[in-house]
Amino acid sequence: MSDEEKTFKVSMKREKDFVFKVDFGLPDVEPFTMDEPSPLGGDTGPNASKVLAAAMGNCLTASLMFCLQKARAEIGEIETKVEGKMRRNDKGRWRIAEIDVEISPEINLDDFQSQYDRCFGLFEDFCIVSKSIEEGIPINVHVEPR
Repeated sequence: MSDEEKTFKVSMKREKDFVFKVDFGLPDVEPFTMDEPSPLGGDTGPNASKVLAAAMGNCLTASLMFCLQKARAEIGEIETKVEGKMRRNDKGRWRIAEIDVEISPEINLDDFQSQYDRCFGLFEDFCIVSKSIEEGIPINVHVEPR
């Protein structure tokens, strides 16, 4: 594999009903539980929409932090809130129509206003997850009955 392509894998296995254990393939990380909200599932874990929102929020926050750290800004607490809006499409199917991300870093803007402005203009472009979604990720689905 070249420097131009990297791969990652995640696997999941159904436990019962709509409860899945997701394995990230990391040695010291326990499997992650996902479930659908009621009435379909039992709300025993986040569903895919919430995990996607968390991935976007995490990626954007990490990108901003990386930029601020490179600018030698001291970052205190940082909190990110993500709100997704779902709407029905023309076929009546639910789709994630919009995601709002609010990142609140604790930072002294008096000392770092110019770096903050620069990072604010750059960081989104370095978030792999949100930019990949915006640009449209080709998805190849294969179903293999056992």
